[in-house]
Amino acid sequence: MPCTHEAAVQTAWHCVRGDYGLPPGEVHVWRANLNQPQDRLNLLGQIMSHEERARALRYHFTNNRFGKPALVPGHIPQLEFNISHSGDWILIALSRGRALGVDVERQKEDMATEAIAARFFSPIECSALAALPAALRCTAFFSCWTRKEAYIKARGDGLSLPLDAFDVAFVPGARARLIATRHDPGDAQRWTLSELQIGPDYAAALAVEGADWRLKCWHWPAKGPVPGFN
Repeated sequence: MPCTHEAAVQTAWHCVRGDYGLPPGEVHVWRANLNQPQDRLNLLGQIMSHEERARALRYHFTNNRFGKPALVPGHIPQLEFNISHSGDWILIALSRGRALGVDVERQKEDMATEAIAARFFSPIECSALAALPAALRCTAFFSCWTRKEAYIKARGDGLSLPLDAFDVAFVPGARARLIATRHDPGDAQRWTLSELQIGPDYAAALAVEGADWRLKCWHWPAKGPVPGFN
């Protein structure tokens, strides 16, 4: 069964009007539902010109030694991205020259157990989770999980960095942030965490290098005009 909850803060998801651009001082997160109608999928395959399709085929992805994907240098200068999907939703985070990570999870009560928390969360996080009323623990579990996953994805460490090596704030009402990073004490000040609300029964989080940036969230529509790009 999914968790039930009401989001304390709602993320504003915008639809593109006119041309789209990614300024250097912004971090963008795109939300798209994977249940797209077939005519929409057919349209997406037709909107690119021959030259654009050929250029897209020349894009190459590579992975670091921990599996984090990235564009081969030189294709799109300074573009950083990260992707996560779960259930019906996919999130794509984009920035220029700023490392980031994003994570989305469909909330399931049978995963939000004390045993799984004890295996992956830090002792401080486990204590905070256990202190919550039972009705709030499932939502809090996935808030913690997505914030931790977003951080390790942003760093590009994969599971080489144990999830219990750092603490995140996640209890209801707490601002998303790194509390302590025992593997690297200065890391808590180098990264910013943000909660993302994408829909009922889902949790999502974003981790971004630095703090001098502005977040904009975009929704990819399932019908109507295809957003344009400049």
